[in-house]
Amino acid sequence: MIRWVLRVLSALLGTLLAALLWLTQPGITPKIMAVPSPSVERLKQHVRALSETYHPRSFDRPEKLEAAAGYIVQALTEAGATPEAQVFEVAGQPFKNLVTRFGPKDSGAAWLVIGAHYDSVGATEGEAPGTGATPNDSYTPGADDNASGVAGLIELARLLVQQPPKVPVELVAYSLEEPPNFRTPNMGSAHHAARLKAEGRAVELMLSLEMIGFFDDHEGRQEYPAPGMTALYPSTGNFIAVVGRPQDALWCRKLKAAMQGAAPLPVYSLNAPAGIPGIDFSDHLNYWAEHFPALMVTDTSFFRNREYHRQGDTWDTLDYVRMSQVVQGVFAFVLGQGAAHEPREQLP
Repeated sequence: MIRWVLRVLSALLGTLLAALLWLTQPGITPKIMAVPSPSVERLKQHVRALSETYHPRSFDRPEKLEAAAGYIVQALTEAGATPEAQVFEVAGQPFKNLVTRFGPKDSGAAWLVIGAHYDSVGATEGEAPGTGATPNDSYTPGADDNASGVAGLIELARLLVQQPPKVPVELVAYSLEEPPNFRTPNMGSAHHAARLKAEGRAVELMLSLEMIGFFDDHEGRQEYPAPGMTALYPSTGNFIAVVGRPQDALWCRKLKAAMQGAAPLPVYSLNAPAGIPGIDFSDHLNYWAEHFPALMVTDTSFFRNREYHRQGDTWDTLDYVRMSQVVQGVFAFVLGQGAAHEPREQLP
């Protein structure tokens, strides 16, 4: 009887260990690749412009959203890209995604989609956004959330112009990710994902760049959605995270290896059900809805940044050197696709 109990316990522990390895993926061998890093100064310039000149970029300030879209188009054009507008209507008002394509056009290969939302939440927590009468200082500047992701997207475009990918890539700056449109069909990413599905286009993977600029090296400043996670992850916010569902773990493994091999920034990952808080808190959820694999690249949002959705989310609180390393790692991943591309490799 004792031996049987021990065998059962051993089997349960083995299963638990295997599950933890699948979810957290420690010990991945970095895929070394020497790639250029984006300009720290240009990243800072984009974030500052979006969070100051085009503040507030919220649903109830469509004129500011339109102006922010104009800035992004100009920045992409100056980078050598050719953005196109995908216009959609919400509450009788036009909004737009900005789409830029790279790589082979007629290869028949599935697309790699990388996106970031350029709108910001309408007001600080506890205050209801108005219809234009609310003072600007009641709205978040949205530097980390999500001017950081858009800045990364713009500079990733510059790198892809200089060194085109082997697979087709679509970069998308989305409108209307934030409340009151979050988790509704009004989201810009919902419109984009639905159009891809309607057109019958294959999507190999979608990456959401969601808050990639805030880092905190103080002990105990990093929080997590579930108790006990500090046994597996750092208590300091000095890393970037790759987040996805369990079924996207192999893609998570490939992205993590590429990012670790391109820059010194620590990369941690988590593959967990969407019911865990934070797992689906961005545009990638709309690609899951269309049955496309998708991951989020994030500094973990409110689990680290105390100024999330507040007035203190300003450009001068971000770390542009480490933000540059995030983009460098994503760029290395993109360039690594198409050469020895086997996304369904078996975990060791």
